[in-house]
Amino acid sequence: MKPRSEALLRLFAVQASYTYERMLGIGVGHASAPLLRDVLSSRSARAKHEAVARSADFFNSHPYLAGVAVGAEVKAEEDGVSGEVITRLRRALSGPLGALGDQLVWAGWVPALIGIALAAASWVGIWAIPFVVVLHNVLRYRVMSWGLDLGLREGLGVGAALHRSWLPRVAEDAQRVAAFAIGLAVPIVAWHVLAHASRSDAEITIALGALGVTFSLFPATRTRVTGLRYGLALLAACMVVVWGTK
Repeated sequence: MKPRSEALLRLFAVQASYTYERMLGIGVGHASAPLLRDVLSSRSARAKHEAVARSADFFNSHPYLAGVAVGAEVKAEEDGVSGEVITRLRRALSGPLGALGDQLVWAGWVPALIGIALAAASWVGIWAIPFVVVLHNVLRYRVMSWGLDLGLREGLGVGAALHRSWLPRVAEDAQRVAAFAIGLAVPIVAWHVLAHASRSDAEITIALGALGVTFSLFPATRTRVTGLRYGLALLAACMVVVWGTK
């Protein structure tokens, strides 16, 4: 397997070794290793060891955009940039990649795809779920591949290149798409539930709604699960209740 392909495959599992001490650091180091072996093949054993150790140091960003940092770090190591500068680069990338990834993925395409799945399920049934799961992973692959290539091409200049890229604009637009998709799903799911629900289904739905409101207002959940996620979960639960009694 080519080093880039191996690194990209490992990026899918970048959270598998998540730790409190290093966050995504070990996963990023694991993804960087094939590329570092390739570009540092002529360096001394000590230089290789130091590069690998740096790549596994503390790093925290959105996992889908971690490839940007992997590529930039590998390019910097190949160019002979000092370890201190590379460490600063990793720290500088953590915040922007985390914020952009949250906007694009968690507040953007994930709720958008859930809204699409809920709306489509009224007509195509359960097949809407595997469709959006596949689509989600296709989008994930494309973003990770793009980010890795951007980092490998730009190196230390990846921050400016990231700012000039499509990502900031699309990350903002993705949230509007998500709002539209959820707004579309709500009346469609409500129509489906009201049109097909029995009296017992309606009672269960009301109970689920009350439970959702209770949990959304519970202090311990306010920083972990947003009201949007509770709402989507409630819509999905209503669909399951109605389907289950058909």
